[in-house]
Amino acid sequence: MDFPVFSEALSAVLQIAAAFVGTVAFSVLFSVPPRHYVSCGITGGVGWAVYLAVVHFFSSPIVGSFLASAVLTVLSRYLAVYCKAPTTVFLLCGIFTLVPGAGIYYTAYHVYAGESAQALLSGMDTIKTAVAIGLGIGAAYSIPSRVFGWRKSPEVWTEET
Repeated sequence: MDFPVFSEALSAVLQIAAAFVGTVAFSVLFSVPPRHYVSCGITGGVGWAVYLAVVHFFSSPIVGSFLASAVLTVLSRYLAVYCKAPTTVFLLCGIFTLVPGAGIYYTAYHVYAGESAQALLSGMDTIKTAVAIGLGIGAAYSIPSRVFGWRKSPEVWTEET
């Protein structure tokens, strides 16, 4: 007896767990303080879960990358306030799961193999994904910092200096 919905859900749960573990491992390599490992892992797992959900329901990896990076950035900004750490600690580690590394690899492979048309297709998909990630981060950073719990303006932006 085959249960496609169950196996698809199990696959998604395993992928999200792998994203969590992979993000924590990247956090270790990135020299994140150990107290932030779980938060970084949650960020990577949530980003990948949003990506999987959007790709499943809308069949668009580009839109999935955009929405996942936007959600990931919002979560990173919230965790930065909650954990009293820079946003980049969570954002750089969490974005690890969305970076189109395979697309870059296949583009280089097709260039090396002399398959120009396939290299161009892979390269364009990779560029679209990278631009979608950048736009998602930019869109989420346009949200005012007070929404995430900042109570006062940073000293750098005051007019006293």
